[in-house]
Amino acid sequence: METLVLAVGGNALLRPGDRGTAEEQFRRARETAESIYPLFERYKVVITHGNGPQVGAILLQNEYSRDIVPPMPLDVCGAMSQGQIGYMLEQSFHDVLVERGVNRGVVTILTRVVVDESDEAFRNPTKPIGPFYTKEEAEVLMREKGWAMIEDAGRGWRRVVPSPMPLEIVERDVIRNVIDAGFIAIAVGGGGIPVVRRNGNLVGVEAVIDKDLASATLGRDIRADKMFILTSVPQVYLNFGTPDQRGIDAMSVEEAEAYMREGHFRSGSMLPKVKAAIRFLRDGGKEVLITSPEALVDALEGRAGTWIRP
Repeated sequence: METLVLAVGGNALLRPGDRGTAEEQFRRARETAESIYPLFERYKVVITHGNGPQVGAILLQNEYSRDIVPPMPLDVCGAMSQGQIGYMLEQSFHDVLVERGVNRGVVTILTRVVVDESDEAFRNPTKPIGPFYTKEEAEVLMREKGWAMIEDAGRGWRRVVPSPMPLEIVERDVIRNVIDAGFIAIAVGGGGIPVVRRNGNLVGVEAVIDKDLASATLGRDIRADKMFILTSVPQVYLNFGTPDQRGIDAMSVEEAEAYMREGHFRSGSMLPKVKAAIRFLRDGGKEVLITSPEALVDALEGRAGTWIRP
């Protein structure tokens, strides 16, 4: 049985218009479980996921309770979100499997990802996180905490943190053993907890790793055959959002790189997914599918999605 890395997007637990209550997130997790269930019958599966809204809420809770409870650093907040989301997905996958008469365990693995402390990203933070602040509040935080902050599209000021390249998955052998034993693994949540090596130790750092690139790194480290990236659109498009928009059914790595050079993919949306696909395939993966959860079944039959191959 082939091994699949399945990267689910932020809409796995939250959709536009959701308030983010536990009930809403459990309902979305259930919808995700039902849409991806067919994959459990075909592959050894490790599921990765985003955590933006959840870690943002944790940071906001940190901010408002800082005079009562000591706030936690970003790496700890990322770990907290892995546990929260992993629990919600575990519950939902378990229920769907039991209802279909499948006896297969689901395991969440708290996952650390090694990054390089000399990565250029640490000198040029670009990833916005956490709540919005006024200009006056931002000036105080930059002075007192040393945060890097930017004005975000007229909505206020936000903290920005580094987004370094993922180098290796610390728990790769554990993840491999878990899926080889027949379990479904949930790992590398939110891109993983970023750690650096210092004097032989692993030390957490204040950064956010791109979840799709981290998923590609996981695929390389566990020698996965395929990677599926689930997002909010059914396939990759050229000239997205224009009258000339055109869907791509399949493309090679070389074609994907050419489309990137032509500027077809946006940095905040499809570009990191295509980059992750290229990285996975260059590291030995067989193929990548980019589609939405709703179009997954059709994509498996060749009627939807975008397939990328070497």
